[in-house]
Amino acid sequence: MYPDPKRFPQRFLDFILKISKRNKYEMIMPVGYVSTVTLSKFKDIVERFVKVPVANYAQLHVAARKDETITLAKKISIPIPDSKLIRKTNFAQAEFLKYPCVLKGLTESGQVFYASNPKELNEKDFLRQIEGEFFIAQEYVKGEGYGFFALFNHGEPRAIFMHRRIREYPITGGSSTVAESVYEPKLEEYGLKMLRALNWHGVAMLEFKKDQKDNDFKLMEINPKFWGSLDLAIASGVDFPYLLYRMAVDGDVEPTFNYKRGVKFMWPFPDDFKSVLANPSAFPNFIGNMMNLNVKKNIEFGDLKPNMIQLLETAAILWNGLRNYKQFRYPHGKP
Repeated sequence: MYPDPKRFPQRFLDFILKISKRNKYEMIMPVGYVSTVTLSKFKDIVERFVKVPVANYAQLHVAARKDETITLAKKISIPIPDSKLIRKTNFAQAEFLKYPCVLKGLTESGQVFYASNPKELNEKDFLRQIEGEFFIAQEYVKGEGYGFFALFNHGEPRAIFMHRRIREYPITGGSSTVAESVYEPKLEEYGLKMLRALNWHGVAMLEFKKDQKDNDFKLMEINPKFWGSLDLAIASGVDFPYLLYRMAVDGDVEPTFNYKRGVKFMWPFPDDFKSVLANPSAFPNFIGNMMNLNVKKNIEFGDLKPNMIQLLETAAILWNGLRNYKQFRYPHGKP
């Protein structure tokens, strides 16, 4: 166990330096949001002893904060939803929003809430839950979720991948529970343009929605680290962790811009089960995906212990979800 980088960044840094000196690692590959941001902030110190293939803090700060991301996207003409930065102490600004709207914290994922009208907005207790002094109010975009994933080496792309979300949880917009590898030229154009503008280094995931109104992709946020649906990219032929390792150790890798398309990956328990529990009409598709051997799954028959633990988690989710079904179905509200 290491010190919590969010609560104790200096102790986390000291721990990383200590184990790097002792074990002489070739590189450190952060996975979590806070550990990635913290290592980026102290990158110059850590890289005296071990390679850390993440973006410099100036670039990562822009990618990690939704308001900074929005500003850059506007500057380079990347489509985004109508957005407004609001100070918590000046909540009256929210009266001029278009509904339904999405309310987001400036950092990390998960701090998301929906409001369908001004009354509902005032009743929600989201201000207490969102960290920081400001929040983003955004128009609600109806459409499918897409992801653009990339590995960059000091501003130049070395690997790309794209997927379409088939199911997700929360069902109003959340992490993929079933996804499919795709290729969309416009998505590639926007993703590469954004990361080149950042002079990006390392891995990143850009979340888009394909707006039903104009059939264009709208940038929602940047995830400046590894992503939860990484299994699908690897199953489709793009092994981002290995490529990142080789790039860090060798200095560069051969570009990987081609991958298998039409590969479906399912995360059955507890992820997709939560999606289906929240939207029971998807249950036949859930069974079909489970029975379809061509749909990849995170079930490893050579090591079933993690999957057994997941089944126990699923049973607990079923029990708790049915006790407060409305909250479970729409944890962030219903747009």
